[in-house]
Amino acid sequence: MKLWPPFSFLERRSVDNPTDEEFAVLTGAVAGTTSLGVALTVPAVQAAIRVISEAAACLDIAVVEIAGDGTETPVRGHPVAQLLADQPNDWQSTYDLIRDLVATALTHDRGGIAWVNRIGSEVREVIRYEPAHTFVDFSTDGRQEPTFKVNNRPVPASDVIHLRSPFGRAPLSLAADAIGVAKVMEGHAKRLFENGAKPSGVLKSPKPIGDDAAKKIAAAFKKAFVGAENAGKVPVLWDGMEFVPITLTSVDAQFLELRKEQVIEIARAFRVPPSMLFELDRATWSNSEQMGREFLTYCLEPWLKALEGAMRRALFTADERRRFAIRFDRDDLTRADLTARATAINSLVASRVLNPNEGRNWLGLAPYAGGNVFANPNTGSNQPGAAAPQPPKEASLGPQ
Repeated sequence: MKLWPPFSFLERRSVDNPTDEEFAVLTGAVAGTTSLGVALTVPAVQAAIRVISEAAACLDIAVVEIAGDGTETPVRGHPVAQLLADQPNDWQSTYDLIRDLVATALTHDRGGIAWVNRIGSEVREVIRYEPAHTFVDFSTDGRQEPTFKVNNRPVPASDVIHLRSPFGRAPLSLAADAIGVAKVMEGHAKRLFENGAKPSGVLKSPKPIGDDAAKKIAAAFKKAFVGAENAGKVPVLWDGMEFVPITLTSVDAQFLELRKEQVIEIARAFRVPPSMLFELDRATWSNSEQMGREFLTYCLEPWLKALEGAMRRALFTADERRRFAIRFDRDDLTRADLTARATAINSLVASRVLNPNEGRNWLGLAPYAGGNVFANPNTGSNQPGAAAPQPPKEASLGPQ
């Protein structure tokens, strides 16, 4: 019997997204130590990826028009703004799109890729593809733009939203060794409690006892003192026996410290404060707020800037990029602290940096008539509509 086409019984697979066993064969590493599937089973890794990607996805997105003086005005009627305000495709929300793009950039070296489907020059949908279905070829000299393929079909770079981590490597792969150590320690802890769990203590007898006596003593001790209903009872031992509790040794305690250190190492790799991964040993009331600000400034802000640039390049034509831009509303990150926001707005209005309507816009409130006047509401002479103060009259120098 002749087979056609030749070797049709062979399964064709891509090495872009290898299994644990394929990863071990290709790299010589221990299977499972750095693959995505295994890395995500480490809670600290999963928490770091989620806190960055979900924080970015929670922010409102706006299309703004940039005037000649640099001022930016939201444009809700633009087709891109309408697309992002509703849903970028038939099965995803904008939240899902941004979250998955950032999560992919955090976990895959080639970054997160979304294809922009246009009819003519109008954007109709934005579709994110899994890394196994995309291909990116970067120029070796760094001067040419990358070429993209989606499902083995070449697509122009102008139709691709490409979000990539620095150094050309995702934080997940750069922290592979630290994640591998954390996974090995989790496995060690699992085996410790499965195969070598320690009892709470032992009964020590000054004289030898037989097997039958030992079983009876253990059963009697368990019946009299073990269980919630027996908690707090005073134990009475027999024939000079002694109860010796078993506690953690210094080696066991050091193992726990090492596990905490790996959480901090993973947080360091993703630039996330340890407190956001629920490592709260050194978190206090005073430094937790500061660590939150550092997360917004040094961790999340670079990803937001990269997202704004990648989306602006792919969602607008060359002519539109001179006028329009994509902006994430950073104010959403501080909405919980209403007191601080109110104090800041009041100070800016009083110093005439903002007018009342601009301050209301920060709170998502509608403007009111007369609110565009720059005046200090805390002083009577500067109230809107108040008469301007008159200069003092000169004193008379004639004879008294």
